[in-house]
Amino acid sequence: MYEAPWLTIIGIGEDAPDGLSRASLDALGSAEIVMGAQRQLALSPPHGAELVTWPVPFADGVDILLKYRGRRVVMLASGDPFWFGAGTSMMGHLAPGEWRALPGVSTFSLAANVMGWALETTRCFGLHAAPLTRLRPALAAGVRLIVLLRDGAAVATLAQYLTAQGWGASRISVLESLGGPQARRSDIRAADSVTDNHAHPVCAAIEVAGTGVALPLASGRPDAFFDSDGTMTKRPVRALTLSALAPRPFEHLWDIGGGSGSIAIEWLLGDPSLSATTIERNPARAARIAANAAALGVDRLQVIEGEAPTALEELQTPDCVFIGGGLSDDLLNWLEATLPAGTRLVANAVTLESEALLTQTQARRGGDLLRIELARAAPLGSGRGWKANYPIVQWSVTL
Repeated sequence: MYEAPWLTIIGIGEDAPDGLSRASLDALGSAEIVMGAQRQLALSPPHGAELVTWPVPFADGVDILLKYRGRRVVMLASGDPFWFGAGTSMMGHLAPGEWRALPGVSTFSLAANVMGWALETTRCFGLHAAPLTRLRPALAAGVRLIVLLRDGAAVATLAQYLTAQGWGASRISVLESLGGPQARRSDIRAADSVTDNHAHPVCAAIEVAGTGVALPLASGRPDAFFDSDGTMTKRPVRALTLSALAPRPFEHLWDIGGGSGSIAIEWLLGDPSLSATTIERNPARAARIAANAAALGVDRLQVIEGEAPTALEELQTPDCVFIGGGLSDDLLNWLEATLPAGTRLVANAVTLESEALLTQTQARRGGDLLRIELARAAPLGSGRGWKANYPIVQWSVTL
């Protein structure tokens, strides 16, 4: 434990040095080492510290910074270091008491003030190194987004992505060097030809408009959102299954027999703190799961190609397990013997054999047994009649 923090993380903006607080100026004045991106070092006021340029990619600079542990070190970060910022990336390498932070005004706050938007109702994304598909769940008419971009060239890529999703009518305000003397705003439509050269640092304020299809907020999204070879938990049953799984913040799911990945993907769409691993023995389906996750903006899904229970042995312990395929007595026995008490388990069965297995297991182990029988209206002669789907038996239990 350090008596005083050796590292000070300072949020610096385009208005530096005038925009820096007195505490930030004092920390820079007493520092032995100041490390940051070349642009940030150029913005800092004169001082006697040794300057160290943070390399690209960012991860390469972490070990360099840690070599100065014990000296008076300042790390420069953009705006608020803990809002899609560099400060968050350092926390896995530092102990409490080693650091203090002196945040500046975040780019999101600056952008919201330029646009006159209520920040609490505006969706904020840091996409410096993340794919634009992460925006997909948020795209709906009338939604306002502020998106941090890696560089000026990403503006055209963003516009192309929005247009491809059907949101070409969206209004994009390209905001460069916010808060500083070189600040500039350019207003375009996503469908416009983006030819202007935009300079880093840059963000985009977006008012979503167009004819794109928004992802519903409730579980049981339409099947058409998932590419599938037909092996998929269909929408009504998926909604009931997600309800039985009952995801809670920070929980991890095992989706055994992933099929199209629809259960795991909808689990992840529920909250950004959730994570999941899906296990699928068919290589083509495993690849399709990964593609579906990417298309729907989900990047917290681990796809394991293998067969349960062998493929489960080295995985992160789950809070919740769903069995959508590969149900067997051996698998249920392994899960019961291996998983800790309190783990929630949901299994769906469609064949007579798997239904009998769940019925027997529920009689022995307890839990809830639900029979789901659905029918859809379909043409019948000159009229219409009910066409029944195969019934589903669902067992849910807390181990």
